Amino acid sequence: MMFIRYAGYRFLTMLLTLWVVSILVFVIINLPPGDYLSNQIAELRATGQAEGVAKAEFLRTEYALDRPLWEQYFIWVGMMPGPQGFSGLLQGDFGWSFEFDRPVSEIVGDALWLTVLVNLAAVLFVYMVALPLGVISAARSETWVDYTAGFVGYLGLATPNFLLALILFYYGHKYLGLPIGGMMNPIYEGQPMSPGKVQSILVHLIVPTFVIGTSGAAGMMQRLRANMLDELSKPYVETAKAKGLSPSKLLSKYPLRMAFNPFVADIGNLLPAMVSGSVLVSVVLGLQTIGPALLAALKSQDQFLAAFVLMFVALLTLIGTMISDLLLVLLDPRIRYGAREG
Repeated sequence: MMFIRYAGYRFLTMLLTLWVVSILVFVIINLPPGDYLSNQIAELRATGQAEGVAKAEFLRTEYALDRPLWEQYFIWVGMMPGPQGFSGLLQGDFGWSFEFDRPVSEIVGDALWLTVLVNLAAVLFVYMVALPLGVISAARSETWVDYTAGFVGYLGLATPNFLLALILFYYGHKYLGLPIGGMMNPIYEGQPMSPGKVQSILVHLIVPTFVIGTSGAAGMMQRLRANMLDELSKPYVETAKAKGLSPSKLLSKYPLRMAFNPFVADIGNLLPAMVSGSVLVSVVLGLQTIGPALLAALKSQDQFLAAFVLMFVALLTLIGTMISDLLLVLLDPRIRYGAREG
């Protein structure tokens, strides 16, 4: 019951934080002077294209861009009726992309699940690599195993993602036959899900998962190793050794459990960091994620598309943070609900 109350409290906190973030996102998006339509109107007037100016002016009125900024915000969120009534984020209307001349929902529809799929695969890769390497490095400290793992970790941190993508783009395809570009074979695009399509997606995931997850795995491995070494140097470890506890049981029962807290807490930062860090990788590898759409929207001041993508990244951050908080409460008995509620 206590855990359910705490989970509900964290969920309400997440919603409140998301509302504050929406205000910040909207303000930041509107900080540069002008917008897509006002810039387009200035260009059309300079070239004497009256019909184009009339269409742009109509769009400004249709999407309430001619109203005060505070009214634009409440209409965008869906808390205030606009020219089309209550039609905003709360009602599932993400706005119109002026750059692509399509609803934002159509542009990001497939890209959203592909983005989630790529980054979830990268997160699994990070944990599958960082956990064993971090534990082994700490348990075999100052041995060739530790030095080798450390070298691999520093190499992963020092290599830019886009450079690693370019290397695998060439050598992975040439020597390993890995498919490069896109998230599936073109023959499966627009087709219903099938075993062949699933297999094609999984094969295409190999390169982006490795590229996006390498730096995250390297950093997390180093943090886990440092935490493990700190725990292994504490007196209770020597006491457990003196009692005859086996090395494997000693590592899993006490030091690993205590060192795992920051490992779990990183979930909140890992997902959004990978989404933002995969923008260039998506461009290089031709992935149909939201990264290229965000880049195009920011360059052209396509405010509705850019704002939605930023809100999506913020939502991932808040969901990851909430999950990490709930897992920490379950993992570490030293964390009490009452300390947070009181």
